[in-house]
Amino acid sequence: MATAGKVIRCKAAVAWEPNKPLVMEEIEVAPPQANEVRIKIVATGVCHTDLYHLFEGMHKDGFPVVLGHEGAGIVESVGTGVTEFQPGDKVIPLFISQCRECRFCKSPKTNQCVKGWLTCKGKKLLQFLGTSTFSEYTVLNQIAVAKIDPAAPLDKVCLLGCGVCTGFGAAVNTAKVEAGSTCAVFGLGAVGLAAVMGCKAAGAQRIIAVDINPEKFEKAKVFGATEFVNPKDHSRPISQVLAEMTDGGVDFSLECVGNVGVMRSALESCVKGWGVSVLVGWTDLQDFAARPIQLIAGRTWKGTLFGGFKGKDGVPEMVKAYLDKKVKLDEFITHNMTLDQVNDAVKLMKNGQWCLKYFMLSSIFYLRVYGIYLK
Repeated sequence: MATAGKVIRCKAAVAWEPNKPLVMEEIEVAPPQANEVRIKIVATGVCHTDLYHLFEGMHKDGFPVVLGHEGAGIVESVGTGVTEFQPGDKVIPLFISQCRECRFCKSPKTNQCVKGWLTCKGKKLLQFLGTSTFSEYTVLNQIAVAKIDPAAPLDKVCLLGCGVCTGFGAAVNTAKVEAGSTCAVFGLGAVGLAAVMGCKAAGAQRIIAVDINPEKFEKAKVFGATEFVNPKDHSRPISQVLAEMTDGGVDFSLECVGNVGVMRSALESCVKGWGVSVLVGWTDLQDFAARPIQLIAGRTWKGTLFGGFKGKDGVPEMVKAYLDKKVKLDEFITHNMTLDQVNDAVKLMKNGQWCLKYFMLSSIFYLRVYGIYLK
């Protein structure tokens, strides 16, 4: 391509400081160095983790930054030593690398591989989670890029860069939901809905969707939920409500909110003896706690990152599952908005209205939300 080997100037949404609106800027993206790939981002999602960094974590050393980590695009150029990719390949950036060489990559027990490129106005910008997909172009190490089917629609499969894989994999890979079991999913944003879909794919008989926003229940039914509980409708703890509904507790629970209180409720909702509860929602602001008897009685409490998927292997498989109509993606979108409304969309997400999904097409940007599209 004509831009190969040159600095590219392009649009990006820059977070200059914590707790402030994103600013559309022209940034400079350097050419890929050895073992790096420069990608033209075509589609990207707004995940709650982006908002967590901007409004909750707010580490001063984490700014200025180009957020975004749930994207899809096309390889523009590659650096020396890159043999897996070539210009024109459709790819999904990975916020969890897969080098295939370290002891973690070689282990089937984890996906956590152990193995700076942007400037604006003369100041170096940080890459959020090593990806920064809120930019028209970004540069990543080749171990953090997954090559996908050229037939895949990038404006849909971008959702597999984080939220959908995280929720679906939490059920299938981490909880290992069993056929005929009873599950409870706490929180019905994109991750929670994907967890519901994962429970259904695993053959769960009952899937109880738990959320304080009743408007989300109909959407959860589309993904496989069989029952719905709003904690606000009950004076008793939700764990007691679920225990009565399920003769002692659910077999599997998945917390998809990122709230330590909900994490405890999800654990306490599990049946003693064999119940498994998975922490899926992201947070690092508070300690979490439970009474020891909850675990002594035989429950298991575990966490998941990116749904346990090894990115280079798992993401292409999920893309294929979507193309084979075994995984839903289109159903996560319900509204359209323009990129100029991105900060309004962020406000909607902060207020718990929706789980946002955002994408860009060529030089036209779209903010996709479950459900709002910016276009």
